[in-house]
This record gives sequence, structure tokens and C-alpha cells, in this order.
Amino acid sequence: MIIRPYEEYDEKSWLRCRVLAMLDTAYYDNVLKEKERYGNPAIELVATEGEEIVGLIDIELDTRPGEVCSDSERRGGLIRHLAVHPDKRRQGIGRLLLLEALGRARTSGMQYLEAWTRDDQWVRNWYANVGFRMVDSYLQVYLESGDQLKGMIESKVPQLHPVSVFAHYTGSDKAYVVSKFSRVHETSRFDLDLMEL
Repeated sequence: MIIRPYEEYDEKSWLRCRVLAMLDTAYYDNVLKEKERYGNPAIELVATEGEEIVGLIDIELDTRPGEVCSDSERRGGLIRHLAVHPDKRRQGIGRLLLLEALGRARTSGMQYLEAWTRDDQWVRNWYANVGFRMVDSYLQVYLESGDQLKGMIESKVPQLHPVSVFAHYTGSDKAYVVSKFSRVHETSRFDLDLMEL
């Protein structure tokens, strides 16, 4: 296995690895048709076996505190994508990608890394096991039926009828929101302080 920078010709294999890695997670329907491009500098690495990408990590970097990441006091790197092909999990590929990215992030002057993930406990455990700590969370809510939308969402455009809505809930009554809607994900922020490593 080789860890190297992402190249444009990797896009098809990158997309395939990412979609397969997401299928058994809370992000199962977050399918990309093309790889994200970033407005800021980014660390984009892939793990390859032969011609196949088996893991990937993309981290978009702040050029000033709070530009990409949440902390307005420190420069950070936001993990946009971290995925390992499901047939290659539990072989240390994610950890190796992260370790390589950590060195590059430090060299770029980053003070911390920030990652957001939904409520897959095994993913949260992985972040905790590699040194991240949870610092914040909010709910991502899908309103996917007429009953859930009725009285919640209205269109001001005549003859436009919402059939599904994706929303963020940042309030304090999470239990109410979870009881009201059938698809709700707690999305949590994990930080890794690079100055303490």
C-alpha cells in the first residue's frame, strides 16, 4: 500500500472508494458525482493498492482562524472526507492516512484538526481512539413525508409543494426533535489539538 497525494486522474477511483465506504454509515445517501474542489489550500491524500484507491483523506485548511473551521482563535484544518474501502477496514489505513495528514497540517501551520460526523458509534469511537475529543453537536433532520412536513414547512410560491426537507436543529430540546421526526442524526464535532501532540 502507498499513501500519496491525490491526482486528478484518481477521481473515478476516489469516488468509488468513498461511496462504498459510506454505504453502511449514516451518510449512506451522501453520494458525490465528482470530487469536491476547495477554495482554500487542502491536504488531499489517497491510499492505493495497485491502481485502486482503498482509502482517502481531504482536509481543507484555514488561511486565517475561523475561515473554514469553527474556532475563530486558532488556524485549523477541517476533515472534509475520510474513508476506507469496506473490504480494507481494520487494517490501519485510516490511521496511516491521518498520521501522514497530521505532519502536513503541522507544516502548514495548523493548530488543530476538526472533524464532523454523524451518529455511527464505531466512527465516533475511532476518532476518540486516535486522540480527538467531542466538543459540540447539533441535529440533522430529514422531513420526508407529508405528515412530517404538514404545519412545519410552507411554500410562499403558489403551486410549489415541498416533498422533503433537510434541516439543522441547533436548539436545546433535542429529545423533542428526535421524537417528532423519523430520520434524525446527531452530528458531532471532534477536535484534535496539534499543539499537544
